[in-house]
Amino acid sequence: MKIRKINRAIHRDLGYFFFGMCIIYGLSGIALNHRHHWNPNYIITQKSFQLAPPEKEISENREMAMHFLEQLDRESEFRTSLRSGDNLRIFITDGSITVNMFTGEGNLETIRPRPVFKQVNFLHYNTPRKLWTWFADLYAGGLILLAITGLFVLKGKNGITRRGAWITGTGILIPLILLFYYLNG
Repeated sequence: MKIRKINRAIHRDLGYFFFGMCIIYGLSGIALNHRHHWNPNYIITQKSFQLAPPEKEISENREMAMHFLEQLDRESEFRTSLRSGDNLRIFITDGSITVNMFTGEGNLETIRPRPVFKQVNFLHYNTPRKLWTWFADLYAGGLILLAITGLFVLKGKNGITRRGAWITGTGILIPLILLFYYLNG
């Protein structure tokens, strides 16, 4: 078997085998690169509201929380509550409610997992550990092999000795320039 044919077979089969991992790390990489713009793991929504404050003074946190939760029809979601000055923060199943106990002005913050991104970020962060770490390391090695074998898939004017050399050089040069810029800028 020719070396070129072996190279193509390795490149092709590694590409097929690691397709899923490329999608996982690609999606989560984009999400994590932009985490200053959005939360890649959770969708957080805010909603302001006005509730009726209690007619009589209520000293117990849970009783005060239930007074407000009844108006929002969320009594069954109660977890716990905390007082801070005039505000009561009520923790519920999918978020929290902050309400001024005297004016009834409040804010509902709900948190729910962001579909797909939460799962791929879970894997990208290497959260599962153990077997996942070994598979992720295998993937990293596979990427190195994909990069090397990819250099030699084409021959001729588009191969590594001509056009491919310029493109490969540019692809190496850009990260080096940016690294120099960020370290010295």
